[in-house]
Amino acid sequence: GGEASAGRYCDLREERFACSCGTHSVSVVASLGRMEGTGDGIHVEEKQVQVRFTTKLSPDLRVVNTPFSVPSHLTRYGLSEVINALLGLEKPQPFDCLIDGELLRTSLEHFLILRKLSAETILSIEYIRAVAPPKQHDPLLHADWVSAVDSSHASFIFTGSYDNFIRAWTVDGSCNHTFEGHTDAITAISAIESNHDNGALILVSSSKDQTIRIWQFSTTDHSKSSKTVKPISRPVKILKGHGSSVQTIAVKPSRDEICSGSWDCSLKLWKASENLEMEEEPVASKKRRLDRIQVSAGNQETHVEAHATLEGHTQVVAAVAWPENGIIYSASWDHSIRSWDVETAVNITTLTCSKALHCLSIGHETSSLLATGGTDPVLRVWDPRIHVTVGPVLQLSSHKAWITACKWHQQSRYHIISASHDGSVKLWDIRSKVPLYTMEAHQDKVLCADWWSKNCIVSGGADCQLHVFSSLHWLSAGGSDEFC
Repeated sequence: GGEASAGRYCDLREERFACSCGTHSVSVVASLGRMEGTGDGIHVEEKQVQVRFTTKLSPDLRVVNTPFSVPSHLTRYGLSEVINALLGLEKPQPFDCLIDGELLRTSLEHFLILRKLSAETILSIEYIRAVAPPKQHDPLLHADWVSAVDSSHASFIFTGSYDNFIRAWTVDGSCNHTFEGHTDAITAISAIESNHDNGALILVSSSKDQTIRIWQFSTTDHSKSSKTVKPISRPVKILKGHGSSVQTIAVKPSRDEICSGSWDCSLKLWKASENLEMEEEPVASKKRRLDRIQVSAGNQETHVEAHATLEGHTQVVAAVAWPENGIIYSASWDHSIRSWDVETAVNITTLTCSKALHCLSIGHETSSLLATGGTDPVLRVWDPRIHVTVGPVLQLSSHKAWITACKWHQQSRYHIISASHDGSVKLWDIRSKVPLYTMEAHQDKVLCADWWSKNCIVSGGADCQLHVFSSLHWLSAGGSDEFC
């Protein structure tokens, strides 16, 4: 399956390639471009490059693993067509090409020149599924700036706005629920699925009102939008203790603790069990418990104070991430990325950036890379495992203004999105120095962005709009496909 048969001919990009397969070799010849005529009748043979195709895709998408010649002018598009011809697929599939772990973005001839390689070099080309161009959908309108978004649930998108409200949006683009309680702009949202398989979600939010609030939401009750008045939820817990705006939040993987970062330069840890019940404490600690917790009988809100404070940053803590139970990462306007031991509340390592930082994202679970964006147009990738790290291992430059958000894909160690004050959202594959796609739907600064349903991207901005981009099918589609 996948090997070309002898004598197969296919039209590719208006050139006819003859594909012949032998026991030890395969040759692809551009018969129309093989001999070029000149004014004096002299014919010159087109330059050829020796290549060998490899892939980690399924066996039915593998070609014969032997060297053969292709025209040197071919780029990734021409190579994709050659691979399709060799596979003999009924429905062509777009492929991208990697050479030495880097996506090919030039012709083969130019690649050889850039790498100072001989024309006799046999290039090993790994082909992978290409990312399809994103499809843009009609925007979801808000009353004010869209400053926070969480789309980790397949059926809902949660947004936070400068009008102090949080909204739940369904897959058909309807807002069917509103969360009311914050008294200033929303800065971050995190949705957590219950362990009890009962359709319950826990929503954690932070705000410029100096609080973190916890809400309950039933996905089964609100799975379909209503034509009547949308229900309004109020928080069941309010976490107070920061002396200034709370800018960022992260939930512990075990779902029983929350970390927050603030304009007061500190990180705080809060106990908030997954089922929203206060944790039981020994009788001997009852007095201390009553000092820390206050219950409002009027609306059943529980007020909780932090049990630990992490200090070390000297400017606003702009982003936090909690990838594993024992360690927290934070990024700050003080130009530093810090890791913290949760048990001891001690700063373990510090990486220093040349710019103030706005956002932080931890790579896919098989990757330990960090991505950051800040007060310049550069998306930086760091490897904290390198103890002598003096700077980022990769810098991606394409934006034209400050970067406000970045997020790794949950199932890919290579793909990441970034959002910027230049009004664009960019999709990157870190194996290339240029973005795969740039989405320019916003009319003002983009303030937040997230992945949704594996193959969609959502973003919110100062134009009071939430945009959805879908159909990025390099991964198998998952979750709801209404938008997609």
